[in-house]
Amino acid sequence: MRGGFSTNLIKFQFLSSVLLLYYVSELYSAPLSYFGDPVPDGGDFIPMSPKGAPQPLIPFLAPSPLTPFTNSTIPKLSGVCPFNFTAADSILGITATDCFTAFAPYLANVVCCPQLHATLVILIGQSSKDTMLLALNETLSKQCLSDVNQVLASQGANDNLQEICKVRASNLTEGSCPVKDVSEFETTVDTSKLLTYCQKIDLVSECCSQTCQNAVSEAARNISSKLGDLTDVPQLSDIVEDCQSIVLRWLASKLNPSRAKEVMRGLSNCNINKVCPLAFPDTRHVSKKCANLINNHTVCCSAIENYMSHLQNQSFITNLQALNCAASLGMKLQRENVTTNVYNLCHVSLKQFSVQAGTQESGCLLQSLPSDVTFDKTSGITFLCDLNDNIPAPWPSALQLPASSCNKTVNIPALPAAASGEIGRHIKHHRNYLLMVLSFVLVLY
Repeated sequence: MRGGFSTNLIKFQFLSSVLLLYYVSELYSAPLSYFGDPVPDGGDFIPMSPKGAPQPLIPFLAPSPLTPFTNSTIPKLSGVCPFNFTAADSILGITATDCFTAFAPYLANVVCCPQLHATLVILIGQSSKDTMLLALNETLSKQCLSDVNQVLASQGANDNLQEICKVRASNLTEGSCPVKDVSEFETTVDTSKLLTYCQKIDLVSECCSQTCQNAVSEAARNISSKLGDLTDVPQLSDIVEDCQSIVLRWLASKLNPSRAKEVMRGLSNCNINKVCPLAFPDTRHVSKKCANLINNHTVCCSAIENYMSHLQNQSFITNLQALNCAASLGMKLQRENVTTNVYNLCHVSLKQFSVQAGTQESGCLLQSLPSDVTFDKTSGITFLCDLNDNIPAPWPSALQLPASSCNKTVNIPALPAAASGEIGRHIKHHRNYLLMVLSFVLVLY
């Protein structure tokens, strides 16, 4: 959608190459109606969303187009990085799948980048058992980051993860934190307390109780105090943040990689769900059609739908992120004199803020708890999308941010069971999920 005809032509040419590489003949065994018609770029008119709930989408489980590419290549490593890639093999495999080539940009915010950051924490933490250091120097950081990229790319990951996830070699150093030696860390921090609160976290309640988060913050403040009184230091937040990375690496050294991954993803997920990751284009065209008293509902809603189609090209988001995105866009429109609840008028749902799946304008909202992509030789790359929670997007009132999901006195629109921890009730309530297979690339492009 973005960038006009020339961009679409480039995308089409790229898609053609991808399809050839992935044995397009296998994909054509699916009904053509599954893939949907392209949305026209530009103009005012976009077909309106249906008012009712969409019909369940049937997953396409054609022979996997990945089969010829499942054999890992041998990465060329520097030979000087202290990381034990063999011990972390399972975590690296998960990361490579979470960041699979074509999907990485679309899953970056919720799945790929959180998993990549967790992997780096685990690798440094595990290596500290031998080096007794919780950080790398600048030279090793560059070499190790290159090695990690090589290992992941050899297993099918996108080879541009450093840019996609904004990872720099400096992220593997101690930054501004004064402590990186394991012995010094353990004499400064109450490590038994840290382990008690963080060796296993409740993925549902941690974001509200902040049990482990508070323990990590306390430990980070303790080691940052090695620099002396930091009360009036402008860079205090940066120092504490760097020290939090040191704390997490130490924690990862005391847990097995699988448990460490669960803890790291759980903690990062709390921050992920607090924000809207989407970039909002200029809304002046929408506000012009929808400001003040709306004379022509069709024209206003066409402008809304056209605007939403641009958002839908960006990223998969979680249920809670969708709430934040709805509030952010709503407040942006209100500041431009859009006083009518256009979400209600134009039947905008939370799913419309995420990447769309199939022909029925059914957005793929990921669950708000940490999740991973999976690979199966039969069905290919898969991840779960809740396509049956047709929740209307809430219009913000009085220019206020959406209420926190931790505030039990506030009525937040019902979210999928995973958001409240009731994961096992999906089948009971006949909730329909779509297994997103690699053929979804056809919809993205």
